[in-house]
Amino acid sequence: MINAKRLGWEIFLVCGVAVASGIALYSNWEAHKLRALQGAVVMKDSDVRKEVPVPGVDVKAIFGKVTVTAKTDSSGLFVLKMPPGTRRGQPISFEFRRADYQPLVHQDYIGDQLYVIGMVPRSASPAADDHRPTVKIGNVTVRYSAKTTMTQTNIGSAVKTFQVENKGNILCRNQNPCSPDGRWKAALASAELDAGAGNQFSDIRVSCIAGPCPFTRIEPERFTRDGQILTVTARAWSDTATFLVEAEVLRPMQTEIAHEFYPVIFGKGLSFTLPGSVEGVTIEADVDNQDVFFPLGPAMLLSWANCNMSVNPDQTRVYRCELKPGYRFQ
Repeated sequence: MINAKRLGWEIFLVCGVAVASGIALYSNWEAHKLRALQGAVVMKDSDVRKEVPVPGVDVKAIFGKVTVTAKTDSSGLFVLKMPPGTRRGQPISFEFRRADYQPLVHQDYIGDQLYVIGMVPRSASPAADDHRPTVKIGNVTVRYSAKTTMTQTNIGSAVKTFQVENKGNILCRNQNPCSPDGRWKAALASAELDAGAGNQFSDIRVSCIAGPCPFTRIEPERFTRDGQILTVTARAWSDTATFLVEAEVLRPMQTEIAHEFYPVIFGKGLSFTLPGSVEGVTIEADVDNQDVFFPLGPAMLLSWANCNMSVNPDQTRVYRCELKPGYRFQ
């Protein structure tokens, strides 16, 4: 009997070890699988400040009989989605192509890493030099307009009274609403004021003006529609109380302020960042000693540069421009 019990425990332990080993092997196999490869493409330069992101690059990855493709976004990022079962350590061949850059083939291994690739512009190659005259770009400035809010003087005031009807000295017995200490039965009432379309309330005052005011409380104000609607709620846990709401009515106005600044230039790249709410972005530059304005619309077309824009998590916009062949910053 004892031997049978001992044998049963031994079998149980062996099975437990086998299951644990199986789980460990499966976890190890899962850990070696990859779902995606990430990398970035930049313009190759000995000065890291000039290694601007390269958008629009066609990326191809080949490993075994599998081929996956992607295209870099405005920040130079590419994401290659791996098929199920892809494991680390496999040899992989990357191909990077964009019309104005020299094609690049990069040999590597599939792994848990970020692939940063530097591409060389065709214009940087001696073979691409056709001895055309270089157009000089100088005195580059960025202009934009931003709306700022200015409040005019008081255009009126709002006044309203309301009552919270209640009967005092009734125990609450956990039947909300109650007094703040939970002892007495209370009542709630609200008053709503509308400042009118385009207006806002300011200097809000709420007070108890009649009844057993010591046994009342003003609840936190609630605002909607950008301050146009004001709702005030009061609580009373004795007899009926009367409340007065007063507020000033203001009319906010918006005006546009023009801004101008110099962008950052490194090598053939130009960069600047703007708030997300700006309008009328324009680049002014001397093109062969002629002052020219270039409105930077949604297409971001410049005769002398290729531009792109990306949006940061805080909604600021990052603009990057790269000179076209035949142009240089003065």
